[in-house]
Amino acid sequence: MAVNLTTPDPADLLPIAGLRLGVAEAGLRKIGRRDLTVIELTPGSRAAGVFTQNRFCAAPVTVCREHLAAGNIRALVINTGIANAGTGEQGLRDAHATCRALAEELAIDPHQVLPFSTGVILEPLPMERLLAGLPRAAADLRPDGWFDAAHAIMTTDTIAKAASMRVDIGGQTVTVTGIAKGAGMIHPNMATMLGFIACDAAVSQPLLEEIVREAAAASFNSITVDGDTSTNDSFILIATGQAGKAEITAKDAGYRALAEAIGGIAVRLAQAIVRDGEGASKFMSITVEGGASREECRQAAYAVAHSPLVKTAFFASDPNLGRILAAIGYAGIVDLDVGRLRVWLGNPDEETLVAEHGGRAASYAEETGARIMRHAELSVRVDLARGQAKATVWTCDFSYDYVKINADYRS
Repeated sequence: MAVNLTTPDPADLLPIAGLRLGVAEAGLRKIGRRDLTVIELTPGSRAAGVFTQNRFCAAPVTVCREHLAAGNIRALVINTGIANAGTGEQGLRDAHATCRALAEELAIDPHQVLPFSTGVILEPLPMERLLAGLPRAAADLRPDGWFDAAHAIMTTDTIAKAASMRVDIGGQTVTVTGIAKGAGMIHPNMATMLGFIACDAAVSQPLLEEIVREAAAASFNSITVDGDTSTNDSFILIATGQAGKAEITAKDAGYRALAEAIGGIAVRLAQAIVRDGEGASKFMSITVEGGASREECRQAAYAVAHSPLVKTAFFASDPNLGRILAAIGYAGIVDLDVGRLRVWLGNPDEETLVAEHGGRAASYAEETGARIMRHAELSVRVDLARGQAKATVWTCDFSYDYVKINADYRS
């Protein structure tokens, strides 16, 4: 059950001028569910992306990188159910064939199509069904298709993930809307899911690429569910240029306003992925401050967030908080002075000092820790006392259901 996360209201998902979305039931893995999505971009749109760093990356990731390098992207196609990963040369042929088929349907060039797949690894795409579904998805193209698309890209997700906002840039209203999927195999080293954010601003290609990297670092690269980096992770940012404002070409006030809006949507989607983590019952924010660098703060935060012992203790509301100290201790900060370190445990209502001077805080009572941990929204705050840097990572607990979901995933 997702932690304080509800299905988005279709009325809250704002259309993006110059972009249409369509979905279809292709029966790629399960009958009777929408599993194929097409996104069409108006001529002149720009796209940028970041992808998984898993060396065993899926065929669509390879093709996306090639096509993005060529530029002038006009369409995206996303299938769920089958990841087209671990499929060798046949997987690459199938990804290219998908691009050719959609290009013919939309009267564009195959190199203008970005393909994406998510689902089971080591199985080939059912190409006959996928190709048969493309005309139906194309026929469904409409500006208000975000809600349906958010559902059609889901795998083990229990709730669709989508968000929108409007921002004023120099007196011109710019709209930003995004969707994402992800619940398991969530670990940073790119985006750890499939995510698509679009805006109607006009942005130069170099700045769009900078914004997508910046947004990923602050959002999808700051979450973890289970420490597994997927083979298919992709995060795409689209700018259609239809808002009527002059192109943003430099880091002026317009750039910062747009980057913050896109980053805000990315954070909402990233946190939604953690809240919908497979079997999750607790949403946890791990903040490490007082570091010599942001990187070492992230290093310590991820050590805590990745620890199965920490995550299972939080699931049980068991204040076995020595596990947090142990994780910080093996995070790899070789010259850490543990005698100066302090740790707090909190929820939205209260926070308590747990550890200081190398051990349990004199003021800490285990009953307080147990009471705090019964809340669904929890925080761990760590002060390394060695600098001014800070970083936050979001994660969830490990429950019995995590094992059940992943044991039965292919059933």
